[in-house]
Amino acid sequence: MSDDILTLPPPRADKRLSYGTDPNQFLDLRLPSPKEKSKGPHPLVINIHGGYWRAKYNLDHAGHLCAALTAKGLATANLEYRRVGNKGGAWPGTFDDIRSAYQFLLQNSVRHNLDRRRIVVMGHSAGGQLALCLAAHESGVRRVVSLAGVVDLQRAYQLHLSNDAVVEFLRGTPSEVPDHYREADPMELSIPQPRQWLIHGTADDVVPPAFSRDYVAAKQKRMDKEKEDVQLLEIPAFHFDLIDPRTAAWKQVEDTVLQLAA
Repeated sequence: MSDDILTLPPPRADKRLSYGTDPNQFLDLRLPSPKEKSKGPHPLVINIHGGYWRAKYNLDHAGHLCAALTAKGLATANLEYRRVGNKGGAWPGTFDDIRSAYQFLLQNSVRHNLDRRRIVVMGHSAGGQLALCLAAHESGVRRVVSLAGVVDLQRAYQLHLSNDAVVEFLRGTPSEVPDHYREADPMELSIPQPRQWLIHGTADDVVPPAFSRDYVAAKQKRMDKEKEDVQLLEIPAFHFDLIDPRTAAWKQVEDTVLQLAA
């Protein structure tokens, strides 16, 4: 499929909730229909959209995958956040928003009938970096999925991906702001608690498939006291196929998420 998923209007969310005072600090919540509601709280997928951390891209395009997962019985929270180009965006403000939204959902789980024991955090492209970073910094995250994630920020800089998007996001090069890279780079972070699934399309020409492949290999070989639970799923697909419910690739993404949320 083409990248028309970026411009196709998404299905309407059930609720738009603010988790902060900035206009970009909100999330779209979708809940299963009455026919699909279980007696207990709903498992929740927290989705973090991509766009190389830039304000040019918002959460709308991710509404399609959220609606598809909600149709399968999962609640979904599609996060918006301050991005490069927004006041307060870039590091650390962008990540601060992701943490705030996560805490907001935990604090309001009873009000919205959400099962805080069955939460999957998922992110696409730059959102994959933010999802794994959240898992590293929030001990409560137990299941995380990176879809074509920018999971190696040093390499993203070396390859100058999207015209040095990582330099804009982290406010400098690795030599200029080494602390930012240490704090934000999933490749460098210890993420021992959650189950991690790295899913990548083999035909991805936006984020090279080697990012996920090498991340998983490096984490599995790392001799830390606590080895990370990391799995790789490669699919014959392009970058945006992984977030487009109309594609054949989506079925494998959906199945992985449903298994993690069970």
